[in-house]
Amino acid sequence: MDRSLYVAMTGAQQTMLAQAANNNNIANVNTAGFRADLAQFRSMPLFGPGLPSRVYAMTERSGTDFSQGPINATGNPLDVAINGNGWLAVQASNGKEAYSRAGNLRIDEGGRLVTPNGRSVLGEGGPIAVPPASKIEIAEDGTVSILPMGDAAKEMTVVDRIKLVRPDNKDLQKGVDGLMYTRSGNKADADASVKLVSGMLEGSNVNMAQAMVNMIDLSRQYEMQIKVMREAEQNADATRQILQLA
Repeated sequence: MDRSLYVAMTGAQQTMLAQAANNNNIANVNTAGFRADLAQFRSMPLFGPGLPSRVYAMTERSGTDFSQGPINATGNPLDVAINGNGWLAVQASNGKEAYSRAGNLRIDEGGRLVTPNGRSVLGEGGPIAVPPASKIEIAEDGTVSILPMGDAAKEMTVVDRIKLVRPDNKDLQKGVDGLMYTRSGNKADADASVKLVSGMLEGSNVNMAQAMVNMIDLSRQYEMQIKVMREAEQNADATRQILQLA
């Protein structure tokens, strides 16, 4: 009896964690370049004094869905989409190099080229700074060119080149900040084969219909686990009554 109660209890707890991951996917259905998280359940033996005669349920983030999201035209010169595999190199809040597919870039108050959440986009020598300009272009190889403000010249001036990388997906893991990092912690090498498409933006790869189905499925699983716990409690009460009569 205690075994069924323990499995049901841990199952309900882990189902809530899986629901949280699924809800996070739903919340980011409109986030540019977002990669959906995957979750799976498995049973684990409970080790301790004596033999591992008990098991518990565990949910874990088994990985990330690396499939490409839909690409739509925006006409914004600062919007870029990666054509195929590859990542933009950005600077995380801890100063480390991280990777993102969020291509809706902007120039912040300090003149830095940043992602929507304010992460600096990295170039050949570090974060890219863009001087005041009347026109900005980002080429398919990541070269950032500007027409300086008030400059009578008609030729574009190269500012920097966005660092584009293409590590193997199995060597990447998602951090709590939603950015990708190499599992080894080392920086990925720039890859000239990664190409950008300017004026286009990649959306989230979250399948909203599937995410809603998962949400309903997980809700039913949670209800089932609660029902099992109630039945285990009822069986325990019935057993106590029988022992009192004896």
